[in-house]
Amino acid sequence: MTTAKDTGISDTDPAEGATLQVGGEDADLEARIGRELTVFNNAATGADDEAGLSVRVVDPDGELVGGLTGWTWGGRAGINTVWVRADRRHQGWGGRLLRAAEEEARRRGCTEISVASFSFQAPAFYRRHGYTDTGIRDGIPGGHVDHQFWKSLVDDPAGVLRVVALVGLGADAQAGRRYEDGVLALLGRHGGRLERRLRTGDGRTEVHVIRFAARTGYDGFLADPDRAALRAEFGDAVPTARALEVQDV
Repeated sequence: MTTAKDTGISDTDPAEGATLQVGGEDADLEARIGRELTVFNNAATGADDEAGLSVRVVDPDGELVGGLTGWTWGGRAGINTVWVRADRRHQGWGGRLLRAAEEEARRRGCTEISVASFSFQAPAFYRRHGYTDTGIRDGIPGGHVDHQFWKSLVDDPAGVLRVVALVGLGADAQAGRRYEDGVLALLGRHGGRLERRLRTGDGRTEVHVIRFAARTGYDGFLADPDRAALRAEFGDAVPTARALEVQDV
């Protein structure tokens, strides 16, 4: 193991009474920071049920066929790694690993799960299993990207509705933004979730990516009396909007 003590850069500041060290892998440092952040996060959120999650598949000889590792915490679950041995791929083991992890997460009381996948790995696999793209990170070697995914563990993926709204904020953009703040705050009561809120450089147009657990939620959101009240309150300052129902391709 390479640690910051035996390689790298060292910078001591007598006035501060501390030394800054830069090095390679440092298991002790990683473990200590992990413990400290767990304490901090638990205190900040009130959730102290962080636990590891794993699924293992072995063949009759005890050799590893595939596996999944992840975590659960505060009603949320996450997947860190998924792997299936080359000679056992395309036999459905990836889906079985995923379903087993999701079922265990539900058993622990989790309502959602997230995962990341490089573009050369398995983004299509996660989409087939009901995961929704929430963003990408560019700059992966070879021109690839890192896809971020999310899935509800309580909603039926087949019934999920995704809407992209193109919103023109009008002449009084500030009032238009206040109206949209109020309208978007109503999503939760109808099973809606704002996945992305983007704004143009001139501040006059926004794009909202919204997910509903079911079409009935979307219909309820459109008919919400508080939404109608906001329209009456803001009058001519209410933005114009065009909504498109979309799906991953």
